Amino acid sequence: MDAALSPLLRTWRWPVIALVISLTMLATAHAFERLAFLLPCQLCLRQREVYWAAAAMAVTGIILWNIRNNRRFLVAFNVMLGLVFTTGAVVAAYHAGVEWSWWPAPSGCTGEAVDVMALSLDGLNDRTAIASCTDAPWRMLGLSMAGWNALVSLGLAATSFVAAGLAFPRSYGELEPA
Repeated sequence: MDAALSPLLRTWRWPVIALVISLTMLATAHAFERLAFLLPCQLCLRQREVYWAAAAMAVTGIILWNIRNNRRFLVAFNVMLGLVFTTGAVVAAYHAGVEWSWWPAPSGCTGEAVDVMALSLDGLNDRTAIASCTDAPWRMLGLSMAGWNALVSLGLAATSFVAAGLAFPRSYGELEPA
């Protein structure tokens, strides 16, 4: 492990970094929705839930770290954070597979896209269709947003597991606060 990276992953700093990255991913998704008018589908919203869960977990973990700061807690917390990000990678990979027609979309993902600019205040009371999960609004380097999200989530999961391994106490003396 790189000497510059190890101190960031071995201590409480990784949960803070994971929190910042999760909030950045959520802000990016909302920016695409609000500024670029790319309506999210059911699976897009499911992917956001993972980042909300990771952010809430990170805040809770940081608060609890100030109460009970030992390495065993940090190891368990980083493993749980890794599992949350692994869930995000699975959901995003599933969504990318739906976009590539590798498997069928869930039944709630077959809606038609809605022109947001055509909506009026009266139209907000009407039921609107949900964006289709099978259509990727854009691709960059051959990957859709779901594909990129799968890679980011996988990287965050791997980093969380590495952080757990680095924080793991190697001897009884290391059980003290990190």
